[in-house]
Parts: sequence; C-alpha cells; structure tokens
Amino acid sequence: MSFFNSFAWTGISFLLFTILVAVISAWKTRDEDLDTAEGYFLAGRGLPGIVIAGSLLLTNLSAEQLVGLNGQSWKTNMGPIAWEVGSMFTLLVLAYYFLPRYLKMGAMTIPSLMEVRYGRGTKTMFSLIIVVMYSILNLPVILYSGAVVFEQIFDISGMFHMSRFMAVAIICVIIGIIGGCYAIFGGLKAVAVSDTINGIGLIIGGLMIPFLGFAALSAATGGDGILDGIKYIVEADPAKMNAVNAWNAPEPEVPWPLIITGMFFNNLYWWCTNQSFVQRSLAAKSLKEGQKGAIFCGFLKCLGPLYLVIPGIIAYYLPSIQDKLAGQANAIDMAYPALIAEVVPKPVMGFFAAVMFGAILSSFNSVLNSASTMFTLDLYRSSIDPTASDVKCVKIGKIYGTIAGCVAIVISPFIANAGGITTFLNSMSQFVSLPVLCTILGIFMFKRIPKYMPKVITIFHVIAYGAFLLIAPTYPGSNDPIHYLYAMAVLFPIELLIMWWLDKYRPGEVYEIEDVGAVDLTPWKYRHVVSIIGILLAIGIYVLFSPLGIAA
Repeated sequence: MSFFNSFAWTGISFLLFTILVAVISAWKTRDEDLDTAEGYFLAGRGLPGIVIAGSLLLTNLSAEQLVGLNGQSWKTNMGPIAWEVGSMFTLLVLAYYFLPRYLKMGAMTIPSLMEVRYGRGTKTMFSLIIVVMYSILNLPVILYSGAVVFEQIFDISGMFHMSRFMAVAIICVIIGIIGGCYAIFGGLKAVAVSDTINGIGLIIGGLMIPFLGFAALSAATGGDGILDGIKYIVEADPAKMNAVNAWNAPEPEVPWPLIITGMFFNNLYWWCTNQSFVQRSLAAKSLKEGQKGAIFCGFLKCLGPLYLVIPGIIAYYLPSIQDKLAGQANAIDMAYPALIAEVVPKPVMGFFAAVMFGAILSSFNSVLNSASTMFTLDLYRSSIDPTASDVKCVKIGKIYGTIAGCVAIVISPFIANAGGITTFLNSMSQFVSLPVLCTILGIFMFKRIPKYMPKVITIFHVIAYGAFLLIAPTYPGSNDPIHYLYAMAVLFPIELLIMWWLDKYRPGEVYEIEDVGAVDLTPWKYRHVVSIIGILLAIGIYVLFSPLGIAA
C-alpha cells in the first residue's frame, strides 16, 4: 500500500507541474498570430532578454547532457565542465559579434543568410544537411536519453514486465508526441515560454540533486550531514576533482589545450551559428534584449557543473551505485539516472520527474521547431513553391514537424548501441559544425570571398574529418585515440586560411551588410561590466577545480 501511495503521489505531482507548464504556455500565446511565418517561426520578433536566456539554456540543456556529462564525470573527473563553463566565452562572442550582424540583416534562419551572400545553392545544401542531421541524429538522441532517465526512475520495464528496450521505446513515443504538440501547434512562442517555466523548475530540481547526493554520501561513509559529504569527495581523490586534464587525455576526458582551441571552435558553432540555438536570439525584440539573453545565459551555464558534473562524481563514490552499475555495458549512461533513483525522496520524485520531462521536451520541441523552420522557409518556399503564402508555409511546417517527429521516435531506441551519448552526438555533429561556422564567418569577415567558398570548405572538411575518424590516430606512445576535438583545433585555422586565400587571390563580387531595419540595434548599456564579471567567474571556476584549487 505504501508503494502504491508513493507511486500515486509521484504521478500526481508529475502531472500537476506538467499541466501547469502547458496551461501557462497556452495562456501566454493565446493572442499570438500563428498564421504568419514571422509570428509562428520567430515569435513575432518580440522575445525579451530573460525569456531568451531561459530558452537558450533549456534548448541546450536536456537529458542527453544531464545523463551524458554526469556519466562522463562518473567515469573520469571534473573535466566535462568545459562544455558548460566554456560556453560563457562563446555566448559573449554571440552577444558582441554575431548577434548585432544577424539582427541588422533581419535574419530568420541561418541558411537564409547564406542565400543572401552565396546564392540559393549554398542555402539549399546546408538546409538539407542540417534538417537531415536534426531529424536522424539530434532528435533521436534527445528522446533516447530522456527515456533512459524515466526508465531508471520509474522502472517501467519491471513494473510492466517487459524488456528495457521496449520500455525505452514506449517512453520515446510518449515524449515525442507531447513535445511535438508544443512545437507543431504552438510555434516558437509556445516553445520559448515553456522553456522559461521549465528552466526555473530545472534550476530548482537540478540544484537539489547534488545536495541530496552529498547527504546520501555522508550517510554511506559514516559522516554527519551535507558538509561531510562535500569533504569526502574533495579529500578522497583530489585528481577526481581536477578539470584540467593532460594534453593526451583519452576520451571522454577533455585535454587542457582543447579548452581554448577545439572546444572553443566547437562552441562557436553551437552557440553562434546553430539554428536551434540562434533562433531564440533572432527572435529578440531588440539588440539590447538579445545581448541580455546571451550574456545572462552565460551565467546560467556557469551554474551547470553543480547539476551536470558533480552528481556524476557523487555517483562514483556511492557504493550502492557502483554495485548497481557493475558489469552493465552502458554504465556511463546509467550513472545519473541511478543516482536520481537512489537519492530523491519519493514525495519529491514527481516534481523532479516533471522538471526532467520539461528539459527533455524543451530540447526536443526546440530542435523540431528549428527543423520545421528551415525545411519550410529554406527548402519548401525557396525551392519547391516560391509563391507559397504564410498560411500555407505554416501548414507545411506542421506537416514536416509531424513527419520528423515520427522518424525520430522510430530511430531513438536504437541509440543505445552508440555508446556514450554525449561523445557520440558531439563527434558526429563535427561533420557539419565547421563548414557552417566558416560559411557564416565568410559573410562577416571577408567582403570579396567567392560564392563557391562554402562548397570548397565543406568538401575539404568532410574528407579531412572523415579520414581522421577512419584512421583513428593515437597519441604518441599510447593506444588511446586522439581526441576528436584536436581535429577541430587543426582544421579550423586551415579552413580560415583557405578562406583568406580565396578572398585575396580568387575574389568575387564585393558584399556589404545592409541594415533592413528589423529591430532597434541600440546595444545594452551595461554589457561590458556584466561581461567582465562573467569572464572572471568562468576563470575562477577553473582555478577552483584545478591543481591550484581543491584538486591540489
């Protein structure tokens, strides 16, 4: 009876919070014009800074990060904070360099900028590549990682006496349907509003986990309270608290040179040119609000280690977790869900599950909305039906969103065969990351670059990076493969050099960026002061988790 009561309480609290988010999102979008392309895909260019910050964070933060990064820290050390704290610097680049130019050009999508500068062929090429990547890679990974969490929390396979694969598949269907409803029927405004509400819940729920974990660790090791749990992980093995790894550290560790090279270049793609992220900034009501959103998001990312990395360290030291994961093939992806099931009290489990569900939905519906936006505006209206009305485009976007959601649901359960999900997703996305980044930088950095440049860079990059993965070179004197981000550290400067050579020795027509008057371009008055504080905060976190700090 007690099990039934706890399960019922979990289910009720889960439903209440989930329904609350849906009701608030519906109420906030009740007067929105969703029949125009700008209203449906860009929220009418009316998002304030705080909504942009929350939506940027939640678009990036989902179960694949909660599961993947905590799994990496469980297996290695504090090195995965590079994915979080390092984002502060690239979000500042977005606020200072990319966003003013995006808003000046009145961009609705990243591929639309490519068409203005390089022609329809380039836009079609990248739109097709990105839409396919979102549909068969990003969306399935989001669904799978979310399903793994819910399977571990609720033990669906044990409850209904089915295989774990079947349980994960069923949960993927449920998440896919609900997430699709937000993206398909509510447009970007519904996605952004739900992101903000879930962001508040996620910060509360996510920050709750390390403290519950410290308390559980303290109890398991004979301590007395949370402070003893913190003291235990600091003193047990200082190397486990180190975020500055050797230059030849194997995956999933992040070697220290990559923090300022390959990782930084990778983050430039994600935060500054990736459609699903940038679309929130493109919907800003002004440059001032867009810069606020990007910079505030940087501060939120600096909180990331508390709930994205430290719980994995706690799971490593909990004896019950070690026993549970012993011998499991995909243990790296089970560490965080096992910790949740271990430390979260049953009365609170429903709220936490709802928060986790919101994070999963946020990434899923954000990526789905972006895929629909690019398919409709950059493929359908551009190449198939140039005369299509806004009403028809919105209809086509909903149809494509439905199809893409279904495809993702079918693929998602099989992601279990890919190994660690964070490493898998990030390494595969590198095939398109630098070509997209270089293509956008070509618009801003070079006035005479030829229109065929993106095709040259893309062919070179795919061949070079593909060869790197096939050859799988190892570190000198070791059998460990060289980290894939080293390839980014080498290829990006080479590709910039190719672009410079083409601009200088194979110049095309001169191109100047024009102001289309889409929004007010007055910058945020306090951006410099707040940015300096953010940089000092990020550096301070790295000093703390280094041999100069608690990893001494």
